[in-house]
Amino acid sequence: MKGWEYAAKRALDVTGAVVGLTLSAPVIGIAAALIKREDGGSVFFRQERVGLRGESFEVLKLRTMVTNAESLGAGFAVDAGDTRILKIGDLLRRTSIDELPQFWNILRGEMSLVGPRPTLQYQVDQYAPHQARRLDVKPGATGWAQIHGRASLPWADRIELDVWYVEHQSLRLDLSIMFRTVSTIFSRGGTYRGASGGWRKPPEDGASL
Repeated sequence: MKGWEYAAKRALDVTGAVVGLTLSAPVIGIAAALIKREDGGSVFFRQERVGLRGESFEVLKLRTMVTNAESLGAGFAVDAGDTRILKIGDLLRRTSIDELPQFWNILRGEMSLVGPRPTLQYQVDQYAPHQARRLDVKPGATGWAQIHGRASLPWADRIELDVWYVEHQSLRLDLSIMFRTVSTIFSRGGTYRGASGGWRKPPEDGASL
């Protein structure tokens, strides 16, 4: 991207975040009420993620699982039918409504509308040098990998798609990704990792995944 494109991208992020927060406020409010009604716990889920140049920040989501879910069952891994998911949580995840509070992260400058999805530190620790290029841009609410399979993609494929984005990013590409994200959300595909998608712990001592 050229210098003016970075400035335009930030302007688009701020505008999109303000409009997004304004329009989504009623939806977030209704979702929050339903979460509170179901189990009485916190409405929002906050988690440390890795962003631009490896700096950590707290990503904000609507809570879709039981409190302290990451310490129960399969930990950070989430598949369809996971018993830790709230009744309202599955709908919020499939429609990406749970991601709407991330407009606040975008407004704060921690994320962008478009970029690689922010990941956890233990996943970043496994990056090869080539894969670490994923951290050369701000993480995004949606991205190139998101419109090509989301969580159902094998982790290595997802990283390669994100690296491709880093190497080819442009405002035109960003606008194309945002447009295609709408159809991806309505298709409700790729919400869960399935049999071959998502991050899996690297094998140790020759053991298979």
